[in-house]
Amino acid sequence: MSLDPVTAVLDVGSKIIDRLWPNPTERDAAKLKLLDLQQSGELARLAAETDLAKMQGETNKAEAENASLFVAGWRPWIGWVCGAAFAYHFVLQPLIAFILAACGKTFPLPTFDIESLLTVLLGMLGLGSLRTVEKLKGVSR
Repeated sequence: MSLDPVTAVLDVGSKIIDRLWPNPTERDAAKLKLLDLQQSGELARLAAETDLAKMQGETNKAEAENASLFVAGWRPWIGWVCGAAFAYHFVLQPLIAFILAACGKTFPLPTFDIESLLTVLLGMLGLGSLRTVEKLKGVSR
């Protein structure tokens, strides 16, 4: 039995149809109708996801065109903050630690939660939506 709820329902429905319709023609027609219902539900879900992505794109465009810095500037500001923190964590901090160690000095450098930063940064870069793109292109189920 599948872990995917839709496939699991389809499997159970197919078994029930096998028991209820002894005539192979009627049984095949009932299974075909069950498959049609599954596909129409899948298409409706994909259409809803596509509509949501379109609405988010329209919202992003409207925010970017706004003259107010508080509306249009928050995404670039978050981007610059994430970029600066990313550069500090992976470039500057190791370089500063190396230079301090070479000079014989040591003291703790500030650190931060890189996992939270990466969650925000990857979300802003759109890498979280790759799964939806794969589904829309039919690459992944």
